[in-house]
Amino acid sequence: MTSPTPDRAPGRAEYDADLALALRLADAADAASMRRFDAPDLDVRVKADASYVTEADLATERAIRDILAVERPQDGVFGEEFGAAGAGSRQWIIDPIDGTANYLKGIPMWATLIALAVDGVPQVGVVSQPAIGRRWWAAAGLGAWTSAPDAATRRIAVSGVDDVAASSVSFQSIAQWDEVGRVDDLVRLTRSVWRDRGYGDAWPYMLLAEGRLEMVAEFDVKEYDIAAHVPIVREAGGRFTDIDGADEIGTRSSLATNGVLHEAFLALVGGTVRR
Repeated sequence: MTSPTPDRAPGRAEYDADLALALRLADAADAASMRRFDAPDLDVRVKADASYVTEADLATERAIRDILAVERPQDGVFGEEFGAAGAGSRQWIIDPIDGTANYLKGIPMWATLIALAVDGVPQVGVVSQPAIGRRWWAAAGLGAWTSAPDAATRRIAVSGVDDVAASSVSFQSIAQWDEVGRVDDLVRLTRSVWRDRGYGDAWPYMLLAEGRLEMVAEFDVKEYDIAAHVPIVREAGGRFTDIDGADEIGTRSSLATNGVLHEAFLALVGGTVRR
């Protein structure tokens, strides 16, 4: 997938150059990740935390870091596979393959996540799913956008649904909620909405930003799991906080909504995470 020229919306153009770079980083990432997707001899290993890592995860993050080292040597970088490097107010946050379990099984629902955070706040985000030919991106003041094969780039926006009972939500997985003692909250949520599904990983956040869902919530998320989603959801008109309503990405939980229903969902499932 070749990067389109970032479309502009009325507002700040402060992050134009950063967004253009993020899209080029996604091009490089797509080339690296697709090179080994569904390969029968893919090298797969188990990390210390019992999660999987493949040769493609490593190659994809290296491809992104190599470009950043040349074009943004003054910026910090934090990636899932190689940790943090550099310091300062600007930090690129990378998940080279979000959905490694899908990737190693040849299931096309995985994505590369690229974000630029300034003073801890994600201001630029790109989510690229090359196996299905989809990409989403946003930057503060520039709107949220998407592209697909043989389709024009278009601006996206969250839904206007204003009734929890009419909403469609993604809860990620039952195991996530069980691990933090929140299964009762999940059951209450599913009984309160029109439709619930565990779509998983990056895709439901993008469905939310496109107006196809009204809420996504999950637990045990690291900064690199969600940073790229924040600008996209917010520029699409939604809200993104943790499960307690804090504007933080380091608290290991997330709650993204269409905005109008955010307080209602906080009241329904919010509260201190029990570990």
